[in-house]
Amino acid sequence: MDLLTQLLVAAISSGTPLLFATLGGILIERSGIMQLGAEGLMLMGAVIACMTYIHTGSLGWTLLAVFVVSAALGLLHSFLTVTLRANQVVSGLAMTLFGSGLSAYLGKSITGTPIPGAVPKINLGFLDDVPIIGDMFAHLDILTWFSFALVIAAHLFIHRTSFGLHLRAIGDNPATADVMGIPVQLFRYGYIIVGSMLIGLAGADLLLIYSPTWIEGMTAGRGWIAVALIIFARWNPIRALFCAYFFGAMDTIGFKIQLIGSAIPSYFLKMIPYIVTILVLMYLGWRSRNKPSGSPEALGVPYIREQRF
Repeated sequence: MDLLTQLLVAAISSGTPLLFATLGGILIERSGIMQLGAEGLMLMGAVIACMTYIHTGSLGWTLLAVFVVSAALGLLHSFLTVTLRANQVVSGLAMTLFGSGLSAYLGKSITGTPIPGAVPKINLGFLDDVPIIGDMFAHLDILTWFSFALVIAAHLFIHRTSFGLHLRAIGDNPATADVMGIPVQLFRYGYIIVGSMLIGLAGADLLLIYSPTWIEGMTAGRGWIAVALIIFARWNPIRALFCAYFFGAMDTIGFKIQLIGSAIPSYFLKMIPYIVTILVLMYLGWRSRNKPSGSPEALGVPYIREQRF
């Protein structure tokens, strides 16, 4: 396997958690609610996955526990931003701080403990002899294949179904959607909860596939990169796939440079994905300075239904 193929394989492994988190964020922000709590949700997903897998050894129970905890945190964020109409930026940051602190507390007893076993893989033996493609797709785990299916399903849902049209409506003009009989608050609750579950799954994937040992703060800012990827992808699931793997490659390239014996300090190599994030944000901001951003028009604006007397 040559260096390029190794980089592509590593990009899929590193980019899949980013993809799950980005898809979850797209669902939430398409409904008009900002999601800045991805870092905390990913950390909670990772620590819950580690604790559950160590005690049960079951992938099914592990994913169920991650979904339940993530849904509960999503429900809390929904209550604050939709019902109480709290500042969405503050609520998201509070979610990050809460998830970071609680995950560190819960993970004290399991820090450094490797999870037993591994996530099952789908072996496609007929691809083994195909150059590059075989190395990339012949032996992927089931969560990675699920992420592929999820991208297609999310794209079709948002752009090809009536419920996807409702989602875009409540994100762009909730007042008009309300007049048309769409339950704006109920839909926002649902999308925030489902999106939070996907972000929690991102943390679980990070632990179960990429780094199978719990370490405090193991996301290392990936939640914030996912927030940026939502903007890079322009709230589109298909674009999110390519953006996530591009930044997955940037996250991996530092390790590859170290392996070939580069004299560049490792601290600088670890900065690569974050520097690229800043540069891409600057470029997109400059390029789109006179164009619509593509974001939902009501993003971050609390919806207050007209009172009737």
